[in-house]
Amino acid sequence: MGTIPLTVVGAEKLRAELHELKTVQRPGVIAAIAEARAHGDLSENAEYEAAKDRQGFIEGRIAELESKLSNAQIIDPALLDADGACVFGATIDLEDMSSATIVTYQIVGDDEADIKEGKISISSPISRALIGKYPGDVAEVLAPGGVREYEILDVKYV
Repeated sequence: MGTIPLTVVGAEKLRAELHELKTVQRPGVIAAIAEARAHGDLSENAEYEAAKDRQGFIEGRIAELESKLSNAQIIDPALLDADGACVFGATIDLEDMSSATIVTYQIVGDDEADIKEGKISISSPISRALIGKYPGDVAEVLAPGGVREYEILDVKYV
């Protein structure tokens, strides 16, 4: 697994989730397994099976988060000096050329992406079209509905 780009905020969210899983979820599921065992016959105990399934999910997620954080390349957008270029972590104001609507997106890691918050994944088609461009440039994005054009209005590193 190569390095995984994350913003400082994204890395903090992953660390918080990992902490929650290790300190709250894991002990809770261990207690649930112990309680289900106390009910007797494990071969027909649905509570035991459900708790074991939950434990497997939690342990898998812990391993995944630890792996991602150990391979993370944490980038602080405020410290970037990219001379106005669209790069990972940048917040970009765009104008949709067909509808004249203005949108703002931040390019973030795959685990941080949330379109409702204006955060788009570095691996998304729009991010790939924006990387390396400057204000005034037009980016052509191959979307499911066809090619869309966006003019880059401003690039901020916040």
